[in-house]
Amino acid sequence: MASPLLGLAEESSPNPGESELAVNPFDGLPFSSRYYELLEQRRTLPIWAARFIFLEQLESSPGGVVLVSGEPGSGKSTQIPQWCAEFALARGFQKGQVIVTQPHPLAALSLALRVADEMDLTLGHEVGYSIPQEDCTGPDTLLRFCWDRLLLQEVASTPGPGAWGVLVLDEAQERSVASDLLQGLLRDARLGNLPGDPRVVVVTDPTLEPKLQAFWGNPPIVHVPRGPGGDPTPVYRDTVAPDRVEAACQAVLELCQTEMPGDVLVYLPSEEEISLCCESLTKEVGPLALQGPPPRVLPLHPGRGQAVLSVYEDTDSGARKIVVTHWLADFSFSLPSIRHVIDSGLELRNVYSPQIRAESQVLRPISKCQAKARWLRAGGLPPGSCLCLYPKSFLELEAPPVPQPRVCEENLSSLVLLLKRRQIAEPGKCHFLDRPAPEALMQALEDLDYLAALDDDGDLSDLGVILSEFPLLPELAKALLASCEFNCVDEMLTLAAMLTEEAALRRALEHADGDHSSLIQVYEGFIQSGADKTWCLARGLNWKALCQARKLRGELLELMQRIELPLSQPAFGSEQNRRDLQKALVSGYFLKVARDTDGTGNYLLLTHKHVAQLSPYCCYRSRRAPAGLPPWVLYHSFSISKDNCLSIVSEIQPQMLVELAPPYFLSNLPPSESRDLLNQLRKEMAASSTGSESSSTQELGDACVLQ
Repeated sequence: MASPLLGLAEESSPNPGESELAVNPFDGLPFSSRYYELLEQRRTLPIWAARFIFLEQLESSPGGVVLVSGEPGSGKSTQIPQWCAEFALARGFQKGQVIVTQPHPLAALSLALRVADEMDLTLGHEVGYSIPQEDCTGPDTLLRFCWDRLLLQEVASTPGPGAWGVLVLDEAQERSVASDLLQGLLRDARLGNLPGDPRVVVVTDPTLEPKLQAFWGNPPIVHVPRGPGGDPTPVYRDTVAPDRVEAACQAVLELCQTEMPGDVLVYLPSEEEISLCCESLTKEVGPLALQGPPPRVLPLHPGRGQAVLSVYEDTDSGARKIVVTHWLADFSFSLPSIRHVIDSGLELRNVYSPQIRAESQVLRPISKCQAKARWLRAGGLPPGSCLCLYPKSFLELEAPPVPQPRVCEENLSSLVLLLKRRQIAEPGKCHFLDRPAPEALMQALEDLDYLAALDDDGDLSDLGVILSEFPLLPELAKALLASCEFNCVDEMLTLAAMLTEEAALRRALEHADGDHSSLIQVYEGFIQSGADKTWCLARGLNWKALCQARKLRGELLELMQRIELPLSQPAFGSEQNRRDLQKALVSGYFLKVARDTDGTGNYLLLTHKHVAQLSPYCCYRSRRAPAGLPPWVLYHSFSISKDNCLSIVSEIQPQMLVELAPPYFLSNLPPSESRDLLNQLRKEMAASSTGSESSSTQELGDACVLQ
């Protein structure tokens, strides 16, 4: 095998005089002193012992696929990409760049920052990243970290395997939809026979290793050796804590009082509980700092945006960090300074039910694989501590062995749209690590058929091809396209961006026409304020989410201009615009309509006999007589939780539903009073239309006689 060029520099341990002569082969500049400091740290990672074995397998693998199996914290996510870059450099990058996928956008961002630092390169030049609304890459980018869903979108839109020499699918054990599907597409493409000799590296936890080995046809496996330190022995509570937040806070305070050194990682199920825990700890840990700076309490979850990078900052300040997180940090985020773990043993996940087209918030035990990954965060020399806020029997009896595949728990409409884009006529025939339920695939196909995304043969229609271009849910993309017909593109662009980013909605900026118009009003106010952060804080709005919505809106506008879709001038607030906006929404969201059956706010969903209520944040909840609650509403999402809430709701007229929804959709609705009312209305509208045509014919005849 050709010796990796960067390896020559790394294997030497130059003194200061020699280090000035060593040149970084990626940018041709001398290595800095920090490069050598970080290199010494890298060499202590468990994975470093497998470096040359990995490079040999990457060079000689007959099928172009290499599996890397190792436990969390062993250095896989930072070192494997660099070694792949060495491999590609030795080949002159003739086959394309190195792409590394991550199941979470924030993980792609944080890893790009770390790896660029370790490689002594400039972020955005040789090393870059691609996440939603942010592409920090350039023409010189050789190593690119990417959210796996973005790469899946690129692969679906591009014939062939893609313009990469090495593709690293990291954290495969998280079982994200995009990661699973990328593996299926690559396997079906018979990777070893593709032109350009591309390589695929699948990085995983040992628990998923046998499944991946069978799926890929026994490729070579690189096992990461265990580190020199020991594993912590978990300490279990006798019973499940009735108040998880209080129990976690108390455990943290006890750690601080004993002054045991090291940072603390706390696992709770939900973002709400993370926030409550951080608020409580911030008030209580300060007075306990007997020496040195007070501890820093830091939340780590997707809702924090790029603020999560503060978790990695100020590592030398001497202040203890207390990081409060959930499933996001099971695998994707490595924090070497962690010495203590406090684990609730639970996770809160959204699970989609195709039968009722709704998500349920499910509080459930984590898997045994996740539990072990959490314990190992406190491993080292000497090992730290791990406190489990549950009895050992709880995990043994109720926890599954591995995490649930997300492909079995998400709405598959977007996935099926992408498969159709790749001209896979039967999505069920695509190889999956775990096959989705047939009813989930059938429901996705049915929904796409209702949206006119499929033709009579089940292939993508012309409309379906355009829908697949948008980084939006199919129903939202359809509403955006319909806005071209109804001359409300400007408003729907804003709404599409706001719905995707789930920007905060507050009563202070309510609009009489409903939550959708309220979101537009929030965005308009944000822009008029000059995107002022203080303006947002004063109104309880999420400034970061609004900034992201502005970026996404710009991307959507550029996409519509690129595919030459007609645009329209803004007219928000006019009566005509209000009706046009409703029509555009109904064109995409006719599957999500509900009717108040008794005038008290008990809404029966049209597509199944399920009763729901308006969200507490819905603007109609504050309505008073005589306006009352709207009889017919369109909603953005429905979640089965303790309240069974409809979220982002606007009033519609049933005549619009009859006019714009496919007739066969109305015919296929389950029996209900609502369906009977719509069918009766359809007959009346048809009769009225026939009468109008007859009247027009008669008038024309009279005119002819008069002439």
